[in-house]
Formats: sequence, structure tokens, C-alpha cells
Amino acid sequence: MSKLFEAEANMKWDALRAVAALGVAAAIITGCRNSNGGPSTQPSATSAAPTISATPSRESVPAQSSRALAAEKVKSAVELRISADEKEFGSGVNSPCSTSSSELFTAKCRAAADATSSAAGLALREIDGRAGFATLASTARRLQVAVQQYEQLGCATGPAAADTRHACLAPAALIAQGLDDLRDGANLALAGK
Repeated sequence: MSKLFEAEANMKWDALRAVAALGVAAAIITGCRNSNGGPSTQPSATSAAPTISATPSRESVPAQSSRALAAEKVKSAVELRISADEKEFGSGVNSPCSTSSSELFTAKCRAAADATSSAAGLALREIDGRAGFATLASTARRLQVAVQQYEQLGCATGPAAADTRHACLAPAALIAQGLDDLRDGANLALAGK
């Protein structure tokens, strides 16, 4: 009788183990829901391991990245404008405002100066209130001052006085180089300068 009793006890334990294993499996498969139907607040075997996401969450992205994104946005906006103005007016020695250009004292240079000033204004609006744009900001302001000087001297009207023509050379040179300088400033902004 003891063997029969022992065999019967083993079967009960095996049945209890099977039920327990099925219960654990069901809990894992269903996501460990609590009695209210919501997710369990108890950690499960599958939630113990950390999950790795290919895309970092917004909280895990460092503050530097938001600055880099802002710099990239500014650079893109300024670059679009600079490229369009360069296509129309040229830059550097190819600018109508170059000190070696025959168009330095004409409306063509005035139009290039206005476009350069407008691009500088766009840069200043894009960076307004943001840190990390010191070079771009100082370049844009310097260009706007140069354009004001060019206009105040009446350089686009073909001044006859030698001293006025000579005074036009400095702001015109800055204007001619202005689009390249704005691009350099936008590129330096990516480095936070």
C-alpha cells in the first residue's frame, strides 16, 4: 500500500508542477495582467533585461544635440539664401562690388549690397536669442554696417569726387566678400563659434 500511496503522491506533485508551469507560461504570454486587467506593476522575467532602442528617446539626447540641430537649421536657411544671391550676383572677385569691378559704382553693386544685407538680416533673425552663433552674428552686423556706409556715401550713383570713391572701397570690399563670410560664419556655428 505504501508504494501505491507513494505513486499517487508523485502524480499529484507532477500535476501541481504542470499546473504551476502552465500558470507561469500564461502569465508571461498575456503580459502579466493584474486583477484589474491592467499591466502588472511587478517586474516580470522578460522586463528585467533593459531594452535597447535604435532611436534614442528625446530625454536621452544631450542638450548639445539641440544646439547642433539649431545650427544646422540656421546653416540651411542661410545657405539657401547665399546660394541664390551668389548665382545672381557672384561673390568675392566675381561680385559687382569687388574693388576691381567696373560695376562697383553702379546700381548692380547696390542690388548686390541689398541682397547681402538681406541675407545678413536673415541670419540675424534665424539666430535671434540662440547661443553659439558669435561669428555669424558679428559677420552679419558688420555687413549691414558696410551696406549702410555704401548707401550713405552714395557709392552706387557713380560719385565723381576722388575721396568719396576712395571711401567706397572699404565697404564695397566687405560687401563683395560678404556672402562667403556669412557662409563661413554659418559653418562655424556648427562648431558653436
